[in-house]
Amino acid sequence: MPKPLQYRTGSLIYFQGDPADKIYILQNGKVSLVSQDIETGEDIRESVQPGEFFGVKSALGRYPREENAMALSDTSLMVFTVQEFEAVAMANSRIILKMLKVFSNQMRRVHKQVSKLMAKEEEPPADGLFDIGEFYLKNKRFSQAKYVFSRYLIYYPSGKNAFQATKNLEIAENALSRYGDGKGPGVAVSAGGPPPPAGGSAIDNPSKIYNDAIILVSHGKYQEAFMSFKLIVDSGADAEWTSKAAYEIGRCMFMMSKFDDSLKYLTNVLTKYPKHPNLLDAMLVIGQCHEKMGRKDQAAAFFKKIISMGSSNDGTTEKAKRALLALGA
Repeated sequence: MPKPLQYRTGSLIYFQGDPADKIYILQNGKVSLVSQDIETGEDIRESVQPGEFFGVKSALGRYPREENAMALSDTSLMVFTVQEFEAVAMANSRIILKMLKVFSNQMRRVHKQVSKLMAKEEEPPADGLFDIGEFYLKNKRFSQAKYVFSRYLIYYPSGKNAFQATKNLEIAENALSRYGDGKGPGVAVSAGGPPPPAGGSAIDNPSKIYNDAIILVSHGKYQEAFMSFKLIVDSGADAEWTSKAAYEIGRCMFMMSKFDDSLKYLTNVLTKYPKHPNLLDAMLVIGQCHEKMGRKDQAAAFFKKIISMGSSNDGTTEKAKRALLALGA
């Protein structure tokens, strides 16, 4: 049965990126849906009126939330599971008509954005997104530059401008923290390139590249570390360093909240290297990915498998025990 929920003014109902397994109907109060424009990084705000529903598209499509939902006043909601909502919708044609109206408005907005991108048909989308970031950076609009470069690195982590996007993101973050938007000295944007190509002296010492990347991970620079580990894998270094770097790539994806990509990548790694030296660690990350994606049963299964395979004094086993306890499984 649908459940009533109450939210106070300023409460977040869900975050962008959260698993989408519920659908909401606003009974009383005000709710704002806030997403971000991929071209500009600016907020797009939509108001939900009493009697309207939200969270439908991601829940029915079974993908993470695309927006933040916030209560702008004391708010009363009815919360449906996907199955409950489908049953109600099938019995009430008015709900289906409302869905069509909402989706139609959203599709019109998407069509406008696609039309803008199609106007630049000669320019690949990755290049266009990178150029927008550089425009903001040159004009000291650091918060927008930060957003655009972070989007670039999410969508094109191995793109030809990924190395420079990482540097530009760091410049934008530092300038925003130190000066604020529109302030400070001018920013020089250099025509950077990708990290050193595979082969030659840059990969003569994969152990150094690996260890330097581990230091980057410890400092929270996951994108830079990701690129260094990928350089090792792509270069065809010996199997030991390739397998180690492959695991770390999956771990960096997890740290960057790319849980689905991390899960798929690490699953492939363990298929390729069934006796991987970081076998239990990779399984732990896979379990954590399932947990982050709302799949508690699958997460618990991996944590239990680690416990059955590990030893009592093993650090990864202890982490799995704590994770399993937190799940209540």
